[in-house]
Amino acid sequence: MATVREGLPDGRYGRSADQRADRKLKILGAVLGAGFLAMIAWFGYSYITGQDISGRVTGFQVVSDGAVEVRLEITKDTGTTGVCTVRTLDEQHGEVGRKDFTFGKGQGDAVKVVTVRTTARATSAELVGCDPVSGH
Repeated sequence: MATVREGLPDGRYGRSADQRADRKLKILGAVLGAGFLAMIAWFGYSYITGQDISGRVTGFQVVSDGAVEVRLEITKDTGTTGVCTVRTLDEQHGEVGRKDFTFGKGQGDAVKVVTVRTTARATSAELVGCDPVSGH
């Protein structure tokens, strides 16, 4: 009696359907992965180049129970008008002061000391954010 083989003889009829499917999945995965990385790079580039104005607090000094002097470092194009918002906090991290400061078109990068009036003694100051002003 002869034994019956299951499947096709190896190497005679080309690749099996499973091998073709595996190859297609690998190619599809590589294409999707490259597309995803390109999308992440594009969003990162757009975010960085879209920043017309940015800033950071480089120091602050509590002048009195009602005022804090905040030192801001602003980076912006000379053709951009921007507004930066600074807030001050008390010991319990409650907001005790907030003020917007406008930086005009003629100014480029700058270091400014600004005064924020407070309703109680502040213990810290932070930059909420900087945004370009449209229409100016």
